[in-house]
Amino acid sequence: MTIDYSERIPNNVDLAGNKTLQRALEHWQPRFLDWWRAMGPEGSTAFDVYLRTAVSAESDGWAHFDYVRMPEYRWGIFLSPPEPGRLISFGAHKGEPAWQEVPGEYRSTLRRIIVTQGDTEPASVEQQRLLGLTCPSLYDLRNLFQVNVEEGRHLWAMVYLLHAYFGRDGREEAEALLERRSGDADNPRILGAFNERTPDWLAFFLFAFFTDRDGKFQLAALTESGFDPLSRTCRFMLAEEAHHMFVGESGVGRIIQRTCQAMKEHRVEEPAKVRALGVIDLPTLQRYLNFHFSVTLDLYGAEISSNAANFHTQGLKGRFEETKIDDDHVLAGAQYPILDLAGDALVIKSASAVQALNERLRDDYIKECAAGVARWNRIIQKAGIGFELALPHKAFHRRIGTFADAHVSPEGRVVPESEWTHHSREWLPSQADRDFVATLMGRVTEPGKYANWISPPARGIDNKPTDFEYVRFA
Repeated sequence: MTIDYSERIPNNVDLAGNKTLQRALEHWQPRFLDWWRAMGPEGSTAFDVYLRTAVSAESDGWAHFDYVRMPEYRWGIFLSPPEPGRLISFGAHKGEPAWQEVPGEYRSTLRRIIVTQGDTEPASVEQQRLLGLTCPSLYDLRNLFQVNVEEGRHLWAMVYLLHAYFGRDGREEAEALLERRSGDADNPRILGAFNERTPDWLAFFLFAFFTDRDGKFQLAALTESGFDPLSRTCRFMLAEEAHHMFVGESGVGRIIQRTCQAMKEHRVEEPAKVRALGVIDLPTLQRYLNFHFSVTLDLYGAEISSNAANFHTQGLKGRFEETKIDDDHVLAGAQYPILDLAGDALVIKSASAVQALNERLRDDYIKECAAGVARWNRIIQKAGIGFELALPHKAFHRRIGTFADAHVSPEGRVVPESEWTHHSREWLPSQADRDFVATLMGRVTEPGKYANWISPPARGIDNKPTDFEYVRFA
């Protein structure tokens, strides 16, 4: 499925064959560009950036690398190839042909799913818009811009579905996606994590590792959808999401590597002395990790959810890798273990599996996060430093669900409010932590040069050297 870049809106959905839809999207396009100029990467409009652009939706190589003038990136509408004879694999409609049009009885529910997913895409661009002003290298600046333009295209993906399948309601929702603002007191983004600030590059890398990984799991669940256009859209988006997670994991890994190198060279371990070397001490990194992991866990919603149950039963949103799970995919009478609060103790109880789908997806996510943290710990162990990063308990610092009002330590102890207040500075980044990290955030733009607090990458992008001129300034 080659993408036609001769069109005003590049696409592989034969947009030219539907003039009404084409006109509607061409009407939305300048509003999107206005939003990008106002809320996209600050000061980037004159930069030539070495970006990848999709040229095909096929799985065997779809990215073309070249310099692109910001913001002349060609955003468009790309769906993965259809699967002939695809059937719905779960829920009450299991075994029926996948829907090519919106089922009338699920119209409002499906629209809400698409709007919620779509709202996260511009939100992350807004959260990251000032980071280019403090980039640690051209390599990292380029990666930031790559993430930003692809989040913009993911917005286009959801807007296409709204325009193509939901009529006037869809068009109004598409307009609203450009009107909300991350962190705005009066018109914020829909999900809490997308209203948090991303003030520095440590926060950005952890956001990319944790929150973009949530994106992977949510998109993977939507690829199972019985609504085939949504499934195909999300399959293509997943290919781009992998790079975002790579940016996060490798970025944190390079911070750890540089910190360990400085600690070994100068034979220091005390955080204050490590900070004096101009690198990020590992306890501060742990506190940042605690924050971003816990905030992201809330994106999965409450442990018991009738909405999640309905999404699955109706065939709208599956489980992670639904077709690989060895069960009936209907979940009638099935049970799933969930964590609950009993007084001052955390206990495991059995719940309806279809009601506990949020918790199952959260558990799948946690397993993958733990594997990433283990890879970071191998860097520390290889350096011979006696410190180990850890994911906090999943009940820690939660604002949604069973533990929203509970005080739980990173180790999983239910503690009184007084103990939480006393120790929270040890568990979550303080303003002093954030102020210290901010002092490191200078701007490095000479090819091959990297800020003192982060190691160079092991290899460049698209087989280019690490001193390649990834961004050209006007």
